[in-house]
Amino acid sequence: MSRFNIHHVTRYTYEEPVRDSANQVILFPIRDEYQEPISQELTITGEPVVEIYKDYYGNEVGSFSYAEPHRELVIDSRVEVEVKSKPLPDDMAPAEEQWLHLLQAKQVVPYLDFTRLEPFPSIEEARKIINGLDTGKLTPLQAAKILNEYVYKNFGYDKGVTDVETTLEEVWKLKAGVCQDFAHVLLIMLRMINIPARYVSGYICPNKNGMRGEGATHAWVEAYIPYYGWLGFDPTNNSLASHLHVRLAVGRSFSDVSPVKGTYKGTSRHVLEVGVTVSYENGEKPEEQLAVLVAQPSKNSPPPGTSNSYRRHLEMMQMQQQQ
Repeated sequence: MSRFNIHHVTRYTYEEPVRDSANQVILFPIRDEYQEPISQELTITGEPVVEIYKDYYGNEVGSFSYAEPHRELVIDSRVEVEVKSKPLPDDMAPAEEQWLHLLQAKQVVPYLDFTRLEPFPSIEEARKIINGLDTGKLTPLQAAKILNEYVYKNFGYDKGVTDVETTLEEVWKLKAGVCQDFAHVLLIMLRMINIPARYVSGYICPNKNGMRGEGATHAWVEAYIPYYGWLGFDPTNNSLASHLHVRLAVGRSFSDVSPVKGTYKGTSRHVLEVGVTVSYENGEKPEEQLAVLVAQPSKNSPPPGTSNSYRRHLEMMQMQQQQ
């Protein structure tokens, strides 16, 4: 068992005052037999009322609005959580039986949403890789481990080459990205071999052991393994999810579980800064700092100085990429 104190700060700074900010936050750790949130303090600019509800996938979601003109919006979450390692599957059932089980699960809730493929132009390239797997001799667990390693080895971890609007096709062509992109690639490859797969948003708490993704929100994938349940695969680190992974939410893709997203009226020119720090059981705490993730308007925003009725009504979507 591990216990972590996680401090997650999101700061939006606007070039000019903005107003009517409506936001959604998914910053509440999942509670189950392997993860226990102990306490949480959520502080937001303007001290708005945060309404919390459960979404379709069982995630806790907070929503709030801030109508007054403001040049800055800060969302500050401090949480203490305990995490246990999940026992691994024994994988003793015959491979053919397990694949048949997955084929039947494709039409069953709650797996239906996690088997649907997202079409993209290079899908046939991905299919050639998939066809190289001899699934007749591999169990779903073995195949998932191979694909997890494939993404890790064939995609470069490179901050700054992608953002929240980067498509799966663009990531496939770049062969590079961050954990959000690695997770989306693994999702599509698992679903292509009929393994239900879901996107996981959270944190990785490696205590300086060289794992990628520390210092920001992290993302990985959970695959459904027959006769076992959901098992986490972290393609960014070529590992299985463990007591070092803190889960916030699950969904079909990043768009379902973005830690912070919202809309506002005003200028599209803004800076997004995000920082995540973790203090460990031994009391060690890294230096807190905010990383500038976005310093330009959305690629879909109108050029500076232009305006239209849609822009006046709803300036842009602001989302936080997972590193």
